[in-house]
Amino acid sequence: MDTSPQTPARLAESVFAVPPLARDGDLRVCREQNQRIISHLEAGGVNLLLYGGNAVFYHIRPSEYAQTCQLLAELVQPTTAVVPSIGPAYGLMMEQVEVLRDFDFPTVMVLPARDIADTDGIVTGIRHAAAALQKPLVIYLKFDRWLPPASVASLVDEGIVSWIKYAVVREDPTDDDYLRELLDVIPAERVVSGIGEQPAIVHMRDFGICSFTSGCVCVAPKPSMRMLHAIQAGDFETAEKIRQSFEPLEDQRNGINPIRVLHRAVDLAGIAATGPMLPLLGELTSQQEQILGPIAKQALALNQ
Repeated sequence: MDTSPQTPARLAESVFAVPPLARDGDLRVCREQNQRIISHLEAGGVNLLLYGGNAVFYHIRPSEYAQTCQLLAELVQPTTAVVPSIGPAYGLMMEQVEVLRDFDFPTVMVLPARDIADTDGIVTGIRHAAAALQKPLVIYLKFDRWLPPASVASLVDEGIVSWIKYAVVREDPTDDDYLRELLDVIPAERVVSGIGEQPAIVHMRDFGICSFTSGCVCVAPKPSMRMLHAIQAGDFETAEKIRQSFEPLEDQRNGINPIRVLHRAVDLAGIAATGPMLPLLGELTSQQEQILGPIAKQALALNQ
């Protein structure tokens, strides 16, 4: 496992995959099937893995957290970095940090919470977690104004932030005052677009963000990597064609549920048996799976 600091140069090397976490019929994390997902990504050139929402780290059992982290660290190649997540509750976050002291992950991501939380408390919690872990953390901005730009800037200035996953969904990604205000006070090279391929061109070209995270990359890593390289080279025509090729799968994710659809798409494409969803998330209907199956296979075909 790559344990080096996640500098802007390192972040620009790869799409940051956000994979599902495969489980068996008893909801136990499955070594063999997670290996299949990781090997598929690595074969496609991806060497940055973030285990967060798509892996349902929000609902992971405390008793399985250490074992899961150990498994992920063991499954990747030496050149691949793994970033697990902590939280979203404060008590859980701090307990997980205690576990993570025994590992050498380059950083960890703080899952965003909105219930029974406020700005000052979130910032304080992030500071506590970073101090306990003695490493900078990934800040996940998923909701509009979840943290004010000034609060984010203070965390960056204190050396608490490794990088920021920006994932606020906009109908028009070019029209984003929150992102503009953030980039007025923090370096764009420390921000990763966090909503997959669809807004990545705009975020990287127009805002100067360094890279992007993706769930669909778990089905088709090669075109996603080609898209990243095309944007970096200024070949936006090629990047746009690739972006459009991901739209059918992304439309399913947006229309139903991003996590549930990706979890099943990896399975239906034949990449790995991802198993049942971890409650409190439900399953797709048989009709939804019938529609998704050909779309998942079509996305996999892009990888050839």
